[in-house]
Amino acid sequence: MTNEQVLLFCLLGAAFLLFAWGRVRYDVVAVLALLIGAAIETTGASTVVTGPILALEGEVPIWAILALVMVVTMRLSDVMNNAATAVIMAPIGLGIAHGLGVSLDPFLMAVAVGASSTYLTPIGHQSNLLVMGPGGYRFGDYWRMGLPLDLLIVAVAVPLILWVWPL
Repeated sequence: MTNEQVLLFCLLGAAFLLFAWGRVRYDVVAVLALLIGAAIETTGASTVVTGPILALEGEVPIWAILALVMVVTMRLSDVMNNAATAVIMAPIGLGIAHGLGVSLDPFLMAVAVGASSTYLTPIGHQSNLLVMGPGGYRFGDYWRMGLPLDLLIVAVAVPLILWVWPL
């Protein structure tokens, strides 16, 4: 291909992506996300997950359960899309909050922060994957730098969430 053909191909591809992106019906996307969350509730999947966590109620403090929800959400977000992780984990966080008899807000914020923390793998977020090749990074490099960052996020976010959104 000549340079002109490559340029034309790129321009047409970019134009197509802009055209397709403008055609996305976000109301349909929102309904699908709500249906997935409702399916998790209806099938009892959230009860299966929340049961063992609620059994820890008398043995560990509630802040540790909140941190556990955040860490599990972080781990899921490292291998899944962060929006899908939030849709899956939100009903679980709500079930835990209801089971503990505390406010829903801290658990939903833990899910939101955890779903946004994708630092352990290059597949967790498109930006991580985008810089992997040009930066010369290997898969293990993300784990080496991401783990301390995730620990710092949990150490800072859990107390801040509990301070801003009390139980």
